[in-house]
Amino acid sequence: MTGTARIAVLTSGGDAPGMNAAIRSVVRTAMARGAEAVAIRHGYEGLLDGDFLPMELGSVGGILDRGGTFIGTSRSERMFSDEGLALAVDRLEEHGITGLVVIGGDGTYRAAEELHARGVKIIGAPGTIDNDIDATDTTIGFDTAQNTICDATSKVRDTASSHERTFIIEVMGRSCGMLALYSGLAAGADCILVPEVPWRLEDICDSVAQGTARGKKHTIIVVSEGAAHAFGLAEDLTRSCGHQVRAVVLGHIQRGGSPSAFDRTLASRMGAAAVEALLAGESGKAVCLQNADMALVNLADCYGHNHEMKRHIYDLAMVLAR
Repeated sequence: MTGTARIAVLTSGGDAPGMNAAIRSVVRTAMARGAEAVAIRHGYEGLLDGDFLPMELGSVGGILDRGGTFIGTSRSERMFSDEGLALAVDRLEEHGITGLVVIGGDGTYRAAEELHARGVKIIGAPGTIDNDIDATDTTIGFDTAQNTICDATSKVRDTASSHERTFIIEVMGRSCGMLALYSGLAAGADCILVPEVPWRLEDICDSVAQGTARGKKHTIIVVSEGAAHAFGLAEDLTRSCGHQVRAVVLGHIQRGGSPSAFDRTLASRMGAAAVEALLAGESGKAVCLQNADMALVNLADCYGHNHEMKRHIYDLAMVLAR
């Protein structure tokens, strides 16, 4: 970039722990490199409404350990129309933005690709607890969400054991079972249901019966919301297994909370890498973690298809659950 660069950052879609760390990194890295930093509030909707906020070093102080995103986020249908995209380009030009960092998931990247096609210098950073962005080993917020689910599962296990019951814990992940798989493995779930692996009700009943036969006082089933709905599955299992099954839907608690050390570090690295990429003239790409290093991948190669389910990890979880 020539002249004084002016780099903006926004967070879009569902919030994820670590987004604030990424914003902080974008702002302070930009300023360290002699560029101006601007935050766009409320995601793409804020971009369309012209909600721009100049940043200083102190603007991002004290946010590293805070969950959510202090500049706000939203989902924007307007960004997927020709009129909305044209307005977004105009807004960026009006505010003298020479580069834009967008932090979010699949929908965020789709809109970013459209802006790139219209000449906007843009770099994405993956912020989503679902870990459903391809080309990156993990996403900002995934590790923290796993920890939240593990903690909740431990609490549920206490009451499940006390009452000698089966509990179903539903976690997020519409079309991607990564969150259920990894948190279920870490929490020692007896059964894990993900959309990528077919399952049968009778197999679950057999698993519960086998555990009961060897003296287990409880059964914990972790299910991705894209594989089954907890309350409906609980009713089916109650009828099939002959004992009452309880359901817990963790919901948006999975998105909140102070980010883990891993997510803070990952977000800080990704925010800095996004700024450096823009200053080096890159655009239309996303920052990814690959084999512990930062890599740049075309936006178009990062959305529209989830991580390939690592079946050997699923199989391992089932072996350890016996």
